[in-house]
Amino acid sequence: MKYYTELARHDGNSTLFEVVEMGIISMLWNIPLHIHAEGLRGTGKTTIMRAARQIMPPIVRIKDCLYNCDPDHPHCPNHRHLSKEEIAAIGTETVPRPFLEISHSAKIGTIAGSIDLKKITNTANPEAALLPGIIPQANRGVIFVDEINRLADTSPEITDVLLDVMGTKPGRVQIEETGLPVVELPVQVSVWAASNPDEEPGPLQEIRRQLSDRFDLVVEMGRTTSPDAIADILIQSEQKRLGKKEAAKRPVDHSARLQREMESIARKYESMEMPDFLRNYIARLYVKYNLESFRAIEAIQHAALLNCALRQRDKVLVSDILKVIPLALKHRVDTETLTKIMNSSDSKPLGSDTGSPTMDFSSQQKKKKPETFSSEYEPAVNDGIVSSGVAASDPAPKEDRSFFKPFKQLFSGKQEKQAAETADSDPVKASPLTKARRLPDLNLDELIKSEGDFK
Repeated sequence: MKYYTELARHDGNSTLFEVVEMGIISMLWNIPLHIHAEGLRGTGKTTIMRAARQIMPPIVRIKDCLYNCDPDHPHCPNHRHLSKEEIAAIGTETVPRPFLEISHSAKIGTIAGSIDLKKITNTANPEAALLPGIIPQANRGVIFVDEINRLADTSPEITDVLLDVMGTKPGRVQIEETGLPVVELPVQVSVWAASNPDEEPGPLQEIRRQLSDRFDLVVEMGRTTSPDAIADILIQSEQKRLGKKEAAKRPVDHSARLQREMESIARKYESMEMPDFLRNYIARLYVKYNLESFRAIEAIQHAALLNCALRQRDKVLVSDILKVIPLALKHRVDTETLTKIMNSSDSKPLGSDTGSPTMDFSSQQKKKKPETFSSEYEPAVNDGIVSSGVAASDPAPKEDRSFFKPFKQLFSGKQEKQAAETADSDPVKASPLTKARRLPDLNLDELIKSEGDFK
């Protein structure tokens, strides 16, 4: 497997890299972030997600606990009733953070849990006991599902289990076996998935919309158009073939450094909160555009906090919300509604910032106004710095300030002509007066023009 730090980042996959790193920070906050990457085959969706396990910080668990019990908050049937002294007597251990996969041929018992055959067939002391499945064993880690659209189509029973796991945070899993009491367990697990919507049976939101809604963010992968990025990928493939030993240690060191960086960011920004004016803005989006799921606005708020933390800023900005809106709503609303939401913000195109979502609304979005929804100043076209086609140092033409000028224009018939010329050259002066309207009749983009207006 390729090292995470070796993978080439380009305009088509940069968003997935950032969302995966946001997911790791969220895990360190003990909040699962469910991620779905959609894209054509060969775009590197699965490679990036699988390689991300290398930069996941390890966990501390009760020694030999298959359920990965947190020593401070044990949850499994074997440890949840023990005192702190009893847990201390058992001991703890540090293990890699779980990253398990669900295959399409898996049985429901393998996924949720089943009878422990080793204990029940023990001739000396036969015992009926449960063996946790993949989901309980992935507690505090990640479950990865490749081609989840096919799994949802062919394995509805496994899909139902995933719905329970992703329905709440933390989720839950129920283990049922004949002759044994039903065991219900809380599970703190993030579900990451990948799919190709152009292949059978189609996009996940068309096959199992309920499961699609469970994903907090959906990333649309794309192919790169940069020859330099493609050349980097070819260089990595060649180095792997040649087996250069001197280059083998560097990715391991970089992965360890990135692990420490993820832990540092998570600790530093864990107490960061969403400002009230931004939370109210998200709430108005829910009401104005009649969004179906509360999960949508919860995902927008949480992802905006993660986006801010990933950039190591202490304060959430409007731009953080605007960057995650397409990721949180792409699979929940139709394209027309999503375009209206993005256009109503009247922000700069999302693709202009590093790591911003790759969705392109430029064909329907008006040109950005420099004073709207931006934390960075960009000079306006006519702000006195540079005029279009005219140097800033050029002297302005002299204006005729004669007392008799209005009378000369009146009797010479030049007044109407000058007014027509003014209309062509100065749209601000020539624009007709606008009838006053009540505040409730104004649109969101007419009321809010800058980040300061939110406050």
